[in-house]
Amino acid sequence: NRHANYVQEQMPSCTFSEYLSVHSGVLSALGNFLAQLIEKKQEKENCSQKLDVRGPLRYAIYGFFFTGLLGHFFYLFMEHWIPPEAPLAGVTRLLLDRLLFAPAFLSLFFLIMNFLEGTDATAFAAKMKRGFWPALQMNWRVWTPVQFINVNYVPLQ
Repeated sequence: NRHANYVQEQMPSCTFSEYLSVHSGVLSALGNFLAQLIEKKQEKENCSQKLDVRGPLRYAIYGFFFTGLLGHFFYLFMEHWIPPEAPLAGVTRLLLDRLLFAPAFLSLFFLIMNFLEGTDATAFAAKMKRGFWPALQMNWRVWTPVQFINVNYVPLQ
């Protein structure tokens, strides 16, 4: 299968994959840490109060094992399946990213975070029901312009 061979050809770039993993893990942890600080400031809480150190750790784990590598290989697949010279390649790639990858990635995020928080399937279902759709809508609003540039103008490494 030519798609399986393509993935195998991409896998030897282990050092780049390791870089992606570390980079994504650190940025994810930092993002959670900053979000906690902003939330405390907005709630007018004392910022010297304890922050949830487990939050950045969970985000680091998710970033390290999932964010960088899944995104990297999804964009490699898109480059392979939809070459830049294909008609409407940019629009097709953006639609695939926004309508396929974003919902799947967000679902995986909720699932992994639920597991790392040690909550049960009932809590996961409640969190998905309450939070998935608003989070996906926000994702589309915030990240669609960025992803348009990313999938059309940023070269793959």
